[in-house]
Amino acid sequence: MQFLYFAASAVALMASTSVVAQLAPAAQPPTTPATNPLLADWTGPLGGVPPWDKVRPELFPQAFETTLAERTAEYRKIADNPAKPTFANTIVPMQLAGKRYGQVMTLFGVMTGNMNTPAYQKLDREWSPKFSAASDAITFDKPLFARIQAIYAGRNSNGLNAQQIRLVTRIYDSYVRQGAKLTDAQKTQLSQYNQQLATAFSTFGEKLLADESKAISVTDEAQLTGLPDSVKAVAKAAATERKLPGFAIVNTRSAVDPVLTYATDRALREKVWRAFVNRGDNGDANDTNATIAQIVKLRADRAHLLGFKTHADWRMQDTMAKTPAAAMNLMMRVWPAAKARVAEEVADMQKVAGTSLTIEPWDYRFYQEKVRKARYDLDQAQLKPYFELGNIIQGSLYAANRLYGLNFKEITGTVPVFEPNMRVWSVTDKTGKDVGLFYRDDFARTGKRSGAWANTYRGQRGLAPAQLVLSSNNNNFARGAPGEPILISLDDAQTLFHEFGHAIHAMLQNVYYPGLAGTPRDFVEYPSQVNEHWLLTRDVLDKYARHYQTKAAMPQALLDKIEQSSKFNEGFKTAEYLSSAIVDMKIHTVPDGVIDPDKFEAATLAEIGMPKQLVMRHRVPQFQHLFASDSYSAGYYSYLWSETMDADTFAAFEEAGSPWDKPTADRFAKILLSTGNETDRAEAYRAFRGRDPDVNALLKKRGFAPTQAAQGTK
Repeated sequence: MQFLYFAASAVALMASTSVVAQLAPAAQPPTTPATNPLLADWTGPLGGVPPWDKVRPELFPQAFETTLAERTAEYRKIADNPAKPTFANTIVPMQLAGKRYGQVMTLFGVMTGNMNTPAYQKLDREWSPKFSAASDAITFDKPLFARIQAIYAGRNSNGLNAQQIRLVTRIYDSYVRQGAKLTDAQKTQLSQYNQQLATAFSTFGEKLLADESKAISVTDEAQLTGLPDSVKAVAKAAATERKLPGFAIVNTRSAVDPVLTYATDRALREKVWRAFVNRGDNGDANDTNATIAQIVKLRADRAHLLGFKTHADWRMQDTMAKTPAAAMNLMMRVWPAAKARVAEEVADMQKVAGTSLTIEPWDYRFYQEKVRKARYDLDQAQLKPYFELGNIIQGSLYAANRLYGLNFKEITGTVPVFEPNMRVWSVTDKTGKDVGLFYRDDFARTGKRSGAWANTYRGQRGLAPAQLVLSSNNNNFARGAPGEPILISLDDAQTLFHEFGHAIHAMLQNVYYPGLAGTPRDFVEYPSQVNEHWLLTRDVLDKYARHYQTKAAMPQALLDKIEQSSKFNEGFKTAEYLSSAIVDMKIHTVPDGVIDPDKFEAATLAEIGMPKQLVMRHRVPQFQHLFASDSYSAGYYSYLWSETMDADTFAAFEEAGSPWDKPTADRFAKILLSTGNETDRAEAYRAFRGRDPDVNALLKKRGFAPTQAAQGTK
């Protein structure tokens, strides 16, 4: 699963994983230079929009210094308030503090992911530890924490409502988890760990991006035999961009997977596969193993300092699963079925390949496509003409309107963007009330990290001054030749609906306090995975999956083939994902954190019996979910946890008789999508479904036999 979700808006809870000395004494922030547009209030519609057209790397140092000082002064004022601590004079201003810093960090975070250049990489290396230190100064400030602690102690006797009590509790718990109760000496040590981690994350990301920017040059077109014309056009465009002769296969998943699926030249498939799976693992300047070993060790040391046995135990305190054991229990209930299915798939492929070769990892996609074609008379190349990017985008908007009443009006060209091919929509609800803006950045380019993800430039909140949401989706679809239709695969179309599910979640949010907006890591992917189901509904297909030449809707016979083959190759997809999630959890439950990444990966895969015909979806040396930040560390299992709820949720629509059942959609939106973290997410799910999620729905979706132990995700 290549999807990522990043909320780029300011973190309302101040739950940074970095720690530092106390807040500095109150000081006058540097004068705001009128000439720096990054420091200006956002202008434009709906409360202002990011000034993407004015963002330049050289503007950031001044913006960082100014807004960090400004935020420090705001928190200093809260901490030094002589009045008795109350929710109104402490928690509320904390929810509002650091607005301009959050805006600057949004701009910087988006640019480093989407338009990364050596200038941005240099800024990231230099400033990441400073951000860590500055945030931790807030977390570790004794007078500030004393006020939080006093409000927490009296939370049930001071007339607070349920949301206020939950917010106070979450803030207090977050500060404690970040080390607010440690001694001064421990805080100093923890600060060092976190700043070292911030630097290491930046180093890892820079090395991986360098390897993903490489390309394999192909000058003999005969080597590309079997590739659809659209894939060759993309390779031709990549070569032109890099000033290379012939064709270029860029070292990213979107470029590599079609070659592994269609190229008849086995030597080329192996060459492309090896380059891709060895990103960050070539013993050169871009090798990430030493950086990863440093990260894992620092995480373990930090967890011990904070009173936890392992990094996973610390990270999972604020999740639905709660413990590493619960996450591993779910994964190991699915793993045997996935592994058994892989054996069946390999046997089927071997029959097609014959005795002249033994199926290797670079053969899997190629021969699975031959089996699919033979068994279901379905060739993935048959599908692409029906998935023209613009039409599928419109289909996603249509589904959101029909399910949730969201209305989209394209306003591209009226607000700033950071890349000329971006598109923008204004969003209103079913009453015509403004919801926010939605941005799309769909195409791969040099300097953009691989995969697909969602950003929130600004989150919704009801607390005055209220804010409307600014949400974005980011993909790495191949553009191809100018003027040619942009045809995407079924997998890409599912990715598009997945990422749009994150945007729907952000746009339906209706919370008062921003500190109750975020959800646990193992809930985050749930709304996006649910949204994938509507892509292949007959209504969306009839209206939007039309052949780009004939304009005919996808024939029912072709959809039947897709549905009949929907569980095809689930062994491969589940095993490559699950092996990554299991390795993640096992790495982060090593008590002392001392590992050799390559050796640990190999030993863990041997322990669980990883089929030799495939590799992890994300090998450790390139696992950016884990090592570009703390974001998904000890949390990659969350896709499976979320998918368990996702499968069970769509079953509710099926039980109601239609994927468009309005009462079910209304309950889903009201109870789960709009409420952020105002209530415990497990309790919210039970309120929606009447019980805990049933893992058998997931197993059924993947075509695996149900398990007698399937009594929910816990």
